[in-house]
This record gives sequence, structure tokens and C-alpha cells, in this order.
Amino acid sequence: MALHFSKQEFLQRKTKVLQSMKEQSLDALLMFRQESMYWLTGYDTFGYVFFQTLVLDSKGNIILLTRAPDLRQAQNTSNIEDIRIWVDKDNSNPAYDLKNILEELSLKGKKIGIEYEAYGLTGRNALRLNKSLESYCNIEDQSELITKLRVIKSPEEITYVKKAAELADLALDQAWKYTKAGESEAKILGEMQKVVLEGGGDYPANEYIIGSGHNALLCRYQSEKRVLSNTDQLSIEWAGTYKHYHSAMFRTITVGKPDAKHFKMYDACLEALKNCEKKLIPGSKVGEVFDIHAKTFDDLGYNKSRMNACGYSLGSTFSPNWMDWPMLYTDNPYIIKPGNVFFMHMILMDSDNKLAMNLGETYLVTENGNERLGKQKLDLVNL
Repeated sequence: MALHFSKQEFLQRKTKVLQSMKEQSLDALLMFRQESMYWLTGYDTFGYVFFQTLVLDSKGNIILLTRAPDLRQAQNTSNIEDIRIWVDKDNSNPAYDLKNILEELSLKGKKIGIEYEAYGLTGRNALRLNKSLESYCNIEDQSELITKLRVIKSPEEITYVKKAAELADLALDQAWKYTKAGESEAKILGEMQKVVLEGGGDYPANEYIIGSGHNALLCRYQSEKRVLSNTDQLSIEWAGTYKHYHSAMFRTITVGKPDAKHFKMYDACLEALKNCEKKLIPGSKVGEVFDIHAKTFDDLGYNKSRMNACGYSLGSTFSPNWMDWPMLYTDNPYIIKPGNVFFMHMILMDSDNKLAMNLGETYLVTENGNERLGKQKLDLVNL
């Protein structure tokens, strides 16, 4: 059994969930988020793209409802003992298989929380689920119940996050090595991902973002792979990933003779990052971190070029993205605590001049402040 955490760790997590359920007066929780299932039981799969749920009742019973391909997946990667299979067939509706499980657990007329904010629970499946539970029980959205427990990392989790950071650093070494005029973005991307996998890491929860020239101003992966010009700019956002835990980084690298504006944009990104570091401490609100980011850029004349968020929590996440709750945007009331892990990205996209500059690092919040997990230099590198 490929469990990545101790039995004591899993027991503590389950105890915390049951306590939170008690505080919410929940008789059961239906988990549809793969992150919740992995965190609570170790269950590791991409089978959540189909209807799949993990049931936890207030008595501590755990039952997984999934498809046949995930039976052995659950047996090999998790501590789940009770696994039920719904059968693939035309017009099948596993929501009714789930209702049978709820009946077995005597949950008729009881209060049940549901993780609606889940990529596997599509709109169609949610409609089917709600219809199957009409007049059967009381349901409410509890999408963040486990998420709010996952946001503070345990010592065992922090070990994995730091390993992910080491892999991210190695990937940056490869980016610097291969970024040069005449080289393809595909080669750079391949070498970065290679060292992560060779280092024992995983595929990330979303694609690395890479773009040069006009595509350096994009904040999402797209499939064009340019060959770098003699004078160019390359933006790369990536994450080292270990046991599904992420540590992300962001850089813009210049090739040939940089535009003078690149230097000013870099100075602004570095100043904004340093100012955010000072605010990323226990007791601050995450919205206050964003406000420092925004004020720094706005005061330097970059209001039109900055984003409306400057980062987010990181942890063990699954496709389609590695962003976790909460996000760093204005007025977000979440209070920063030791054990939080945040990726802070300083992004400037100057559409008028077609110039980009990005600087991003992952931080672990400590009792006395924070620790930057990446150990690479923050300098603007020109190759």
C-alpha cells in the first residue's frame, strides 16, 4: 500500500474533519474534491473526472463509490476498506447508487454536507445528485470544510513541500541553461519537466506556462512553441511537484539586449515581492498582502499592467490546476497562520509596449514570519 503519511497523521486528519462536521451539525459529508479524498485517505487517482464520491458519516464510517478501474487504485493507494462500484451502462445514474449507501447508513432525513465546488461534480452530475436526494435528506454546500483544514500544513506535509521546492529550483537551472537564441521553447519545457520527474516528482496539476515574444504576456499555457529570437523575452511559470504537493516559481528571462523598460519593470516586481514578504506574516489578512502589491505597482505607474490577484495557497492539488484556497485578492478576510504555504506572483504585462516581467516565489509561513522555499537568486537574468 503506497500511503505517503503515517497512520497517526491520517487519524488526526479524520478527527479534525469529524469535529468540524459536529460543529456544523452534519450527519455526513459527501466528498467530491479529489484533494479531500487524497488528504483524508491517501486515495490517489484521476478517476474523479467521472462520478465519484467519498462518504464520511458522523460515526466515522468511510465508503468510496467509484468505477471499476478505480477499485484497485483505491486498494493500492489508500486506507479505504469499503469500496463500492457503480456499473457503466447506458443511462446509468450513480447518484442512486449513492442514495442506497446513504440509506444503508440510516441518513434519511438527516443533514448532509456536499462538496459542490469540485471539478468532478459536473453540472449534470450535480443536478442528478440533487434530484436523487429530493425529499430524502437536508443538504447544504460544504465545499470548504476540508479545504479549510488542509490549508495549514503538518510537519509531514511541509517535508513534501520543501522537496517540491528543491525540484522547482532544479527546473530553473535547466531554464537558464537552455534559454538562448535559436532554442525552442519545447526543449526548455522538456528539460525542466525532466529533472522534476527524474528527481522523484510528479506531473504538476496544470501545465507549465511558457511563452516568448508576443506570448510572454500570457498567463496561461497554450500550444504554440516558438524558437527564441536573437532579442527576446521568455516568461515561465512552473512548479516542482512531490507527492502532489506543489512549490511554484515564476520568472521572465531576457535574451539578447533587453529593453530598458524591462529593467524598470523588474525593479518594480522585486520591490512588490519584498513588500509582500513583509506582510505575509501570522495575523495579517491575505487581502492586505494583495493591497501592498497593488499599492507598490500603482505608485510606480503600473496600474494597467498588474493583475487583480497576486497569489494563492499551494498544497496537494490535482488537475486541472495547482491553485488552492485562499487566493490573495483585496478584502479577502482569511487570517494568515503558521503552516500556510503561499505562492506570491508579481506579474506585469505591458500590452502597449508588448513587454512582460514576472517574479514569483513560494513561501512557508512560520511562527516568526515566513521562509522563501526556493533558494535560487531573484536577479533578472539575461542570456
